Formats: sequence, structure tokens, C-alpha cells
Amino acid sequence: MVIRFILLMALPLMAACVTTGVGTTPRQPVSGFDPNQIAKSDIDRVAEAHQREVFAGLKLLTEKLYRRNPREWRKGGQASLEAAVARIFETNHGWVFKELENKRGTDAIHLAFREDFAGDRVLALVAGLGGMVMTAFNDKSELFLLDDLDPQALFNAARNVEIAVWKLSNAAAPGGEPWLLSNEGAGPVKNLSFEREFGKVIGSLDLLSKIIADKTNRIVAKVFQNLASAIFLPVKF
Repeated sequence: MVIRFILLMALPLMAACVTTGVGTTPRQPVSGFDPNQIAKSDIDRVAEAHQREVFAGLKLLTEKLYRRNPREWRKGGQASLEAAVARIFETNHGWVFKELENKRGTDAIHLAFREDFAGDRVLALVAGLGGMVMTAFNDKSELFLLDDLDPQALFNAARNVEIAVWKLSNAAAPGGEPWLLSNEGAGPVKNLSFEREFGKVIGSLDLLSKIIADKTNRIVAKVFQNLASAIFLPVKF
């Protein structure tokens, strides 16, 4: 009991050292002894591992999207593709960008497919996804014993990624061309690498939702929509 009391008293101090809500990618594991690990449960560590996988996937997808759509990073005035990616994943911005009208989460995703949006559509899509996922993680880049993730929020986040992927593949500009080039279905060899990477992101969110629901005996409402007419689901309740 004494040890547990000490740990609980120490949690606010540990949490105060962790950047939440303003960072980008999750905190990477520290090699060697990390005192913060004392205040984590197994579920916290599993959740952090899934969070890292999700953002690693989003970063890879960003690089791939910029390669296929170089005009987008140039719209943002970036010096290179690498600089555009680093801006999203290696600077503190809270997933809010002025050129995205300070919109966050799914509101930013909509900009990527809006006709009157003249900015960087890759930024809108990825920053929107990043902010939406961080909201599902309660804007925490590191989790401790007292943190409580909502499995419904994680499940809804996975469905929202599915909706965004559908829009990426099917939403088209007035001239019929896609807003952003991704998968290539034509030609002798199909390029479905985008689909596979997005599938990994969705799978990580779904699996974590199930793990937390099973651990906490909570029920997740499995809402599946027609992607062509689907609206983004809430990830904050």
C-alpha cells in the first residue's frame, strides 16, 4: 500500500514532464532505465507501442504522398519533400496549422477534398489524421496508470481513417482527376502500397480498441457505414 501511495503521488510529477497535445509523434522509448516505466501498466506500454506504429505509418504515407504529389509540398513553400515531412512530424504545433484555417482533426481532413482549398492537400489530410488520432489518445504522448483510453474513440478513429482512405481513392476534382494521387491500378503492375500502409494504421487502432475494451469490460458500438456516404465519427465524448 505504501509503494502504491508513493507511485500515485509521483504520477502528476511524471506526467508534468511529458508533452501532451502540443507535440507531434509519440515519445520514443528510452534505452536503459526509465523511471517513468514504474508508473505504467502493461496496457499503457501496449497502447504506446500501437501509437508509435500508427504515427510511423502516417509518416511513411506522408512521404509517399509527397513523392506522388510534389506540387503539394511546394504549395506550402517548403524547401524540399524532407522539410515538408519534418515540419509535420518533428515540430510542435498541436496538429493545428494556420494555412489549414486552424482546423484540427476531421475538420482539417475535409479541406484536402474541398474544391476551394488552394493549400497543401497532403498537409490537410495527414495533419487532420494525426490530430484526430491524438484526440483519441486524449492528446497524450505518454500514458500512465491513471490515464484512461476510450476503446470507442479508438474504434471510431479507425473508421475515420477508412473514410479518409475512401475519399483519397474516390473523391475527384471537377475535371475528374483525383485530388491526390495514391494507388495505381492501371498498368501491368498494380501499386497498392498506400492501401497496405493505411490498412496497418487501421489495424493498429482496431486491435488497441479491442485490447482496452476487453481489459476494462467495456462494450464498443461497432458502427460500420457506407463509405460513399459516411460522415466522420466523433473521437471525443
